[in-house]
Amino acid sequence: MLKNRRHEALIALTLVAPFVAIYGLVFIYPTIKMFILSFTDAPLIGDGEYVGFDNYTRLLRDRRFDTALWNTFYFVALSVVPGTFIAMAISLGINRLKGRLQAFVLALFFLPYILPVSVVFTIWDWTLNFQFGVAMHVFDLLGIDRVPVFKSSAWFMPAVALITVWWTCGFSILLFLAGLRAIPVEIYEAASLDNTSRWQVFRRITWPLLNPITALVMTIQLILQLKIFDQVYLFSTGGRMNDNLVLVLYVFQRAFQSNQGGRAAAVAVVLFLLVIIVSVLNFQLARLSGSRDR
Repeated sequence: MLKNRRHEALIALTLVAPFVAIYGLVFIYPTIKMFILSFTDAPLIGDGEYVGFDNYTRLLRDRRFDTALWNTFYFVALSVVPGTFIAMAISLGINRLKGRLQAFVLALFFLPYILPVSVVFTIWDWTLNFQFGVAMHVFDLLGIDRVPVFKSSAWFMPAVALITVWWTCGFSILLFLAGLRAIPVEIYEAASLDNTSRWQVFRRITWPLLNPITALVMTIQLILQLKIFDQVYLFSTGGRMNDNLVLVLYVFQRAFQSNQGGRAAAVAVVLFLLVIIVSVLNFQLARLSGSRDR
């Protein structure tokens, strides 16, 4: 009996070992290295001297870091909550469809999610570009002044948030559909016998039972959108990139343009801790909300 257990444990360790090794190599080691680097004045490549918390105290006086932090939170506010509820609303509509029509509509909404960011950039640049965008020609026909969407600080983040919601909504819709299909049909049948309105069914049955999925979707979106880089970098090309600065773009500039690996690592550590804190808070709030609904 003891030999069998040891044999099973050995097999389990053999199966898990490659994953642990790869995980340690590509995540744990770089994370530890990032924390160590943030306390030095090292360039991107090479060693540096230990400077303590100097890189972090500089961030407190760095206006560009303040701009990046504000823009990141602003973008998250514009994209995460609206994107989550838009995906939920669409999934509720798709769930009412049947057969091939449901599959076709779901495919239409999921299609943007599989597109690479370069294709997403091209599509929306053709649409909203101030000089040759399709939307601008429509504005001309309607007698409306053209709007420099990607050149204006006021319009840039809302536009990128809209594009991001369009791009990533498909995955959230799939998660919500999975949650809707996991709700027992008998609950809805019992509600129909009591002549319950659709709003009451949603508020008292669907919404509470979708709380775990909603928390999952919002956590995934929070993590993804806090790390936004591609969209901002591409759509800022030729524009006012410093006004549209976000945290990951700031890390990129410090590391690859200014060759300040230590300061870039400090910003990356702040972002890393921010993602963890926001994710934990989101899950705790979801748990509290779920316990109240019960």
